[in-house]
Amino acid sequence: MKLDDIKKLHQKKYRAEFGYFLVEGEHLLLELQKAALQNPLLQSSQLYVTGAYEHWQSPFETHVINDRQMAQIADTKTPQGIIALVPMPTAAAQAAAPANNERAIYLHEIQDPGNLGTILRTLAWFGNFRCLLSPGSVDPYNPKVVRSSMGAIFHTPMELDVELDSLRTRFERIACLDMNGDSLQSPSFKTFDCYLFGNEARGVPREQLLSLNAQPFTIPGCGAIESLNLATTVNMCAYELNR
Repeated sequence: MKLDDIKKLHQKKYRAEFGYFLVEGEHLLLELQKAALQNPLLQSSQLYVTGAYEHWQSPFETHVINDRQMAQIADTKTPQGIIALVPMPTAAAQAAAPANNERAIYLHEIQDPGNLGTILRTLAWFGNFRCLLSPGSVDPYNPKVVRSSMGAIFHTPMELDVELDSLRTRFERIACLDMNGDSLQSPSFKTFDCYLFGNEARGVPREQLLSLNAQPFTIPGCGAIESLNLATTVNMCAYELNR
């Protein structure tokens, strides 16, 4: 791929058109290489490095470029000098059969890249979670999401553009977070197939929650503020499900 085209991958429409996204920096490259050992799709990634990294041990096809060219394709202001061109999973790969006892985390119109990256990082830490993203959610291959995931994007199964109404036929039991519900520490919290979380500002439309027959749960607190950060909420729920 030409460097001019690689630079375009900072925009979602070109990531969708070319089927690739960018991964930048040593830590993310190490996580990519680790994940590629188990994922054949990732093995076709390509590496772009400056002279400082030309001896980097990698299974990927490697291209050495100069500092000016690296600055052209990098998203960060002071690039480390190592970037990978990574193929995006196909829709069929995203919809692969879930693993045994895998739980689904559904995010409805999540907007903040840092929130999504943090959530993916938590799900990868605990394992056995699948992340479902609704239409209108932030692109998980956005460079800010990729960086904040710290490599978790390679280890957490994801499905994009999953309609909220589709959950009704896909999952028998759905739980959601609400200010008025059973305690998160209730034994029944661990018995659901899918856990639904809403947009940072708007949550999930009440009528759709009712149509899904979602069981509400709440995180007990003193109520001094209106709500918790979305990523914090998902993190606490993931911990409780694995406690």
